[in-house]
Amino acid sequence: MKQTTLIKNSTVVNEGKAIVTDVLLSNGLIQQIGTIDVEAHHIVIDGTGKHLFPGIIDGQVHFRDPGLTHKGDLYTESKAAIAGGVTSFIDMPNTVPNILTVESLEEKYEIAATKSLANYSFFLGVNGDNIDEIIKTDTTKFIGVSDDGLYFTKKGNLLADNPETMEKLFANCSSIIAIHSEKEAIVEKNEQAFKEKYGDDIPAKFHPIIRSTEGCYEATKRAIELAKKHHARLHILHLTTEAETHLFQNDIPLKEKRITTEVSVHHLWFSDKHYDRLGMLIKWNPAIKTEEDKKGLLKALLDDRIDLVTTDHAPHTLEEKQQPYFQSMSGAPMVQHTLNCMLEFYKQGLISLEKIAEKMCHNPAILYSMTNRGFIREGYYADLTLVDLNSPWTVAKDNLLYKCGWSPLEGTTFQAAIEQTFVNGNLVFDNGSWNEEEKGMAIDFTAKNEEH
Repeated sequence: MKQTTLIKNSTVVNEGKAIVTDVLLSNGLIQQIGTIDVEAHHIVIDGTGKHLFPGIIDGQVHFRDPGLTHKGDLYTESKAAIAGGVTSFIDMPNTVPNILTVESLEEKYEIAATKSLANYSFFLGVNGDNIDEIIKTDTTKFIGVSDDGLYFTKKGNLLADNPETMEKLFANCSSIIAIHSEKEAIVEKNEQAFKEKYGDDIPAKFHPIIRSTEGCYEATKRAIELAKKHHARLHILHLTTEAETHLFQNDIPLKEKRITTEVSVHHLWFSDKHYDRLGMLIKWNPAIKTEEDKKGLLKALLDDRIDLVTTDHAPHTLEEKQQPYFQSMSGAPMVQHTLNCMLEFYKQGLISLEKIAEKMCHNPAILYSMTNRGFIREGYYADLTLVDLNSPWTVAKDNLLYKCGWSPLEGTTFQAAIEQTFVNGNLVFDNGSWNEEEKGMAIDFTAKNEEH
């Protein structure tokens, strides 16, 4: 029997409203919402002046387990996630081995059951090598299939660069198809031009010119056209350009959309003006681009052309990052600070708390058809995060939980602090203290993508 916890007088941010009320948690679920009398067996948390969000659901992370655990694993990165208010995540297939078979996917779930403190799900990888096997499989039993990160293994693994492979997949796959959308031919041409001028030591500031707006836009436009032709369920990962935002619609509810997209928090936080200071530390694929792109992405998030916020959390060691351009690994750790970044935008008057909950909690659950998660509702899993909006703190090495031990946000002062995080009713994170007795759960989902 799990403990019964009563959160009193917090401002519950949920489904377009922010209301002061009480929330009762028992047996892993939200049992009651409203004015609730304290009973002797209740563990009472005073939420006065605090804000209670549904647990954040991060729809795109790279936790590096199995095979790359020198820089991150399902224990360390899920712990960092929970400290940042993230209670559930979907991990990408570019581990070692790449998750390209049902057997390797099942093995990954077995690892997570013993290590992950947060709730978890995993994309099955798809590329030119395994597509015939994928389309023979009942893909509705997977939360989605993805090519993201697989281009690190070898050239030619991006679906967006292989229209014949992509079309075959779109014509035969029932699940969500989540793709990394860049045209490698354009990227390679740009790489060669800069290599002729700078050799291997290309300055980081040219990264968004090499991995250009054109390369992103052309790939996304073509993918959307093919998805529409085959009535496929397409999700474009980590959108980076203002131009691409106009390819997506906001005139129907998310549940009815067959083509969706997301923005990763670093593309809202950083722009090309940060390359001079941070260099390869903010080298991501697709690249962080201009201030105009950053503003355009936020605008599209607010008007619902962009459906959710993710982190694309991708830890590498500092040694792996601090290399010349072509050797420096792309990606950086963000999952401990994604909610903090979004709350900072709230403090700046750029987004509402209700919109943050929609894009980080409600919409990931809707998009991936998650069962009883993403909302503060009676009968739903008690995944919750309690936030103090007026508790400044500064990101420093000694408060990082990433296994890689660094962050591009070091030295940043946030105005809000995540105080407590509940996973399935368990108070796992409590103002720096941890209860790791219970592990997270595999996320249940339904195959609603076929019904849209």
